[in-house]
Amino acid sequence: MTEPRETTHFGEQTVAMDDKQGMVNAVFHNVADRYDLMNDLMSAGIHRVWKAAMVADLAPPKAGTRPYRVLDMAGGTGDIAERIINASVGYAEVVVSDINADMLRVGAERAKAWRYPAQASFVEANAEELPFEDKSFDAYTIAFGIRNVPRIQKALDEAHRVLKRGGRILVLEFSQVDVPGFDAVYSAFSDRVIPPMGKLVTGDAQPYQYLVESIRKFPPPPAFSAMLSQAGFKRVKHTPYSGNIATLFSGWKI
Repeated sequence: MTEPRETTHFGEQTVAMDDKQGMVNAVFHNVADRYDLMNDLMSAGIHRVWKAAMVADLAPPKAGTRPYRVLDMAGGTGDIAERIINASVGYAEVVVSDINADMLRVGAERAKAWRYPAQASFVEANAEELPFEDKSFDAYTIAFGIRNVPRIQKALDEAHRVLKRGGRILVLEFSQVDVPGFDAVYSAFSDRVIPPMGKLVTGDAQPYQYLVESIRKFPPPPAFSAMLSQAGFKRVKHTPYSGNIATLFSGWKI
């Protein structure tokens, strides 16, 4: 007798757990060269403010007696890594990791023009099975990527493993608007504007349709915070941005 296959969601579709990663890869293969534009469309450009706030919250040091190492997961295009390195005035060392080679290609090319290009490295890796040693990073960041991971809890467990004691995790993710009235406006914008706009700009509405649906499938802030606690993180908190269009989650490995 064949055992039933483990399933998960891909937007509104129910798919086999082992199939989701390939489907997500196809989405980001199609939008890699326009990824920042994609986030501009989905947030009306405000994602840049949220990312700046995330890096300000991280507050990477500008000097120290040992390297300050950050793992930026699902950070292929490098926009978070560049912000962290600049905020540290070139002191932080950021490993940009992504499962999608096309996203990494875009990031590595862009990094050539950064102020501190030598402070970043680009590594293809799966968030669920990181190729890094235990306790090897001071911080772990992931922006708008965790909801695309098939086994989110496994990825959070891996984040905890690779962080040093005293290390911090910061997760920035789209959330579910909770402001009465604004929630209906944002829902209509997501359904009726983002996919057609994506098609107009990139020629393909499907990736944008998936990304809109994936936001609605992501756990609400209290549930995701509980997942961080389950992974072993302490002092977990979440901060809503812009009426909870996005949420910044943080926790410490103590």
